[in-house]
Amino acid sequence: MRTIVFDLDGTLADTAGDLLAAANAALIRLGHPPQLEMGRDDATAFAGGRAMLRLAAERLGIADREGLADAGYQALLDAYGADIDTHTALYPGTVEAVDRLRAAGHATGICTNKPEGLAVTLIARLELTDRFPVLIGADTLPTRKPDPAPLLETIARLGGAPDNAVLIGDTITDRKTAAAAGIPCVLVTFGPTGRAVADLSPEALLDHYDQLDAVLDQLLG
Repeated sequence: MRTIVFDLDGTLADTAGDLLAAANAALIRLGHPPQLEMGRDDATAFAGGRAMLRLAAERLGIADREGLADAGYQALLDAYGADIDTHTALYPGTVEAVDRLRAAGHATGICTNKPEGLAVTLIARLELTDRFPVLIGADTLPTRKPDPAPLLETIARLGGAPDNAVLIGDTITDRKTAAAAGIPCVLVTFGPTGRAVADLSPEALLDHYDQLDAVLDQLLG
């Protein structure tokens, strides 16, 4: 049995619009004007809530970027939880690809740095819950990606083994996580940075989910 673990944001679904909206809502709550824009700042959105707030602090000319990130993070989470799927959409071919894997007897799970509760809510809204029986979020374990423990725990809970597993992601965090766990990493090229993810030297690139089966055959035999 192959074990295929997916990142969530920027890998299964384009969540940037709702993440950026939540960051702007947090800024407004702190008394600042919105600073982040869909399209322009999508890559930062996929780097996480604190990354968005640090970027906003830079644009506002606030020297204490971590201070703003600390002050606004919970407000960002609250805003995101209240409006989690207005702009979010699955990438083309996602559902079909996962269904093919599961029909072939392979295990599929999610390992994300989104807080577990928010991730569970989002995959339910996207009607993916039955396709991913295991989900490890940022706060499920004491550590988060790029520590390998969440990825290895996802594989273990799926009943798989690292020597027949792959992580599919979109950022340097996923690349580092897979390397630390000693498993191959596939990075998608349909995110905001496009094929620039090739510079991270993953074991494979994925241009569309229609190609996933062939990529997995190449990596796992």
